[in-house]
Amino acid sequence: MLIEKLLPFVENYTESLNTELTESSPGMTLSKSQKFWLGFCITGIILTNSINWTAFSRISIGRYKKTALSWMFRHSKIAWEHLFHLSLKIIFKVYDITKGVVSIDDSDKKRSKCTTKIFGVHKIKDKSTGGFCMGQGLVFLVLITPKITIPIGYGFHVPDPKISEWVKEDKRLKKAGVPKSERPKKPMRSDEYPTISSISIALLKTFVQQHPEIKIEAIVADALYGNAEFMDEASKIAGSAQVISQIRYNQNISFKNSKKSVEKYFENIQPIQKTIHIRGGKGVVVLIKSARIHVCAHRKKRFVIAIKYTGEEDYRYLVASDLTWRYADIIDAFTLRWLVEVFIQDHKGNEGWGNLTKQPGKDGSYRSLTLSLLVDHCLLLHPDQVASINNKLPAKTVGSLCDIVKVDSILSFVEQIIHSDDPESHFKQISVFLKEHFVKSNDSKKHMNLKPWGNYQSSPSLKYKAFC
Repeated sequence: MLIEKLLPFVENYTESLNTELTESSPGMTLSKSQKFWLGFCITGIILTNSINWTAFSRISIGRYKKTALSWMFRHSKIAWEHLFHLSLKIIFKVYDITKGVVSIDDSDKKRSKCTTKIFGVHKIKDKSTGGFCMGQGLVFLVLITPKITIPIGYGFHVPDPKISEWVKEDKRLKKAGVPKSERPKKPMRSDEYPTISSISIALLKTFVQQHPEIKIEAIVADALYGNAEFMDEASKIAGSAQVISQIRYNQNISFKNSKKSVEKYFENIQPIQKTIHIRGGKGVVVLIKSARIHVCAHRKKRFVIAIKYTGEEDYRYLVASDLTWRYADIIDAFTLRWLVEVFIQDHKGNEGWGNLTKQPGKDGSYRSLTLSLLVDHCLLLHPDQVASINNKLPAKTVGSLCDIVKVDSILSFVEQIIHSDDPESHFKQISVFLKEHFVKSNDSKKHMNLKPWGNYQSSPSLKYKAFC
């Protein structure tokens, strides 16, 4: 894919960003070169599915050098900290969004074993192999609305090295039989290394401050966030919004002055069979038990729901902060949590972050991730997507929108050649460049051409050997 000029919807997007920046911060603006560079990078990410200056230079037919593109990324005075939330404001206006459910999840990005310059790289669990690898940890906040699903916050998680070392040593001593009283105490966590829950709280707080016009109806997250501190703080920040998570089967609850596990408590309760519609889709039959009961670790009463889908052997246990909701509405809201995982897969597969993103340093990681997420925002403003959603038609996938952009890019490139002053000369210049930079002439090791050929036949002097 090649770029001769920016596509109209990308130009409109960067212009809208500049307008929002000027209105929100008088005196601040994006220069003409900054707007074009931003639009060029967004287009380049869509066409190459990477954040790679060399690849961007090639698709510009050498017009923009990789050193110049990298310099703009590193040194240009772009208001990176504002662009993402300004982009959100544009999308909220276009789609008239006023409310939604926030879903939170974390993800990993694998990196090279020997990398030293990429920010926040640490040892992570490799889910595909069950072993460990080096990578970055990311936290995402996604807003799920009646029309669209959109990323609204992001951050990097880096574990505290002192605590990681303590955990490793504590496991070793425990295995060796050293009693807890004789093992070193857990060190205090440094403010430089916040937990995943703390990062999520900070991202939620930033979103609420930046977009007070958006009503958060509920916050949904997996079991990692099912603790009292997160649920209470998140609900408070979001204006007493419902917070729904999960708790373990062996978590204690208090009932009639006695303690027992959640699993034990619900054993003697008769389940209700109910058909639920997951994310508005087809009906699924589930078994449900529920109770508003005191959860010991939370030190307060919570709405606990035991739910089991058809074909499952064990119940899973949802926990909700607001006791005034119906159990059916809690379950319905929690099913939306899966959409953040769909976003993460889209983001990794189609928006450049899953492939070449080698920008070193903290700024390199944050800015490249910002560019990748701006691609997601920009595609939501593609004319075909806006038309589909506003006309109450199924929304297009990120992959299909990228394919549309690629086709439009080809057509725009051909159109530029046709309408140039000397189409034949222009075409020849481009042909020479493409053959020099896109066609690699490597020597093949598969063929024996120009290599010595052995004597693969009988030797007359050894014919007697056949009769021995």
